Amino acid sequence: MEKFEVNILGCGSALPTTRHFSSSQVVNIREKLFMIDCGEGAQLQLRRSKLKFTRLNHIFISHLHGDHCFGLMGLISTFGLLGRTATLHIYAHEELERLLQPQLEFFCKGMTYEVKFHHIDPTKAEMIYEDRSVSVTTIPLRHRIPSCGFLFQEKKTPNHIIRDMIDFYQIPVFELNRIKNGADYVCPDGTIVPNGRLTTPSASPRSYAYCSDTVYQRNILSQIKGVDLLFHEATFMHEDAARAKETFHTTTLQAAEIARDAEVKQLVIGHFSARYENEALLLEETQSLFPNTLLAKENLRITL
Repeated sequence: MEKFEVNILGCGSALPTTRHFSSSQVVNIREKLFMIDCGEGAQLQLRRSKLKFTRLNHIFISHLHGDHCFGLMGLISTFGLLGRTATLHIYAHEELERLLQPQLEFFCKGMTYEVKFHHIDPTKAEMIYEDRSVSVTTIPLRHRIPSCGFLFQEKKTPNHIIRDMIDFYQIPVFELNRIKNGADYVCPDGTIVPNGRLTTPSASPRSYAYCSDTVYQRNILSQIKGVDLLFHEATFMHEDAARAKETFHTTTLQAAEIARDAEVKQLVIGHFSARYENEALLLEETQSLFPNTLLAKENLRITL
């Protein structure tokens, strides 16, 4: 099975602590790296996670609060120092380009590569990236400023050839791609060999949904239904639900309810408030409603 991993670089919220870095993740799909948010220290965490800078070409920014994007300038500058030549694509609200462009012009003169901004509308669910392996779609969220999550959906790979059957029917090489993609084979005498006799099904496509930062809202359920892994912020314990609502964040039990009702396979919670020194309590509370929950931590690697 091809690689599909989620790497947690930082899982803290806005107030810095010695326990956590600010929000940032890297999704590794078939050795292509996609960064989600880029808080302070993200490039240091890339090193610690042993992720290759050269394979990171796409960065998705959920919203323009500092704990989700203050690491961008440092990362962009470091790429320049490393002699990068490949274009870096940044997907974010249009305001980010306006804010970063003067800094790029001042700090990154003579840069050896291009930074290309792709404007996204956080209020709409729309595909913003696609290649042969994966598509990325925005998930509209509700926060104090425009905010969205991201849904990564792997594309189905071709069926697996049964080599003995190919040899038995003496099927020419030029027919193999058609057969991998589901076609039957017609023998020279007109006999039809069903595809199911020539191939075995490939693994089911996997999916990952990232939802941070947002107030509790159920209208995302249909979009994230049945995903293999859901990251959902759980900034507060449920006893602090009033504070969560005031700051447009989510509690542990609310995140668990979203995971349960969306019938996701696994939940990972993060974006922890600095007020909690023992985050095992947040995990315990979430697991009381949705048992298959992980606690995010720096340099955690989750394989789908």
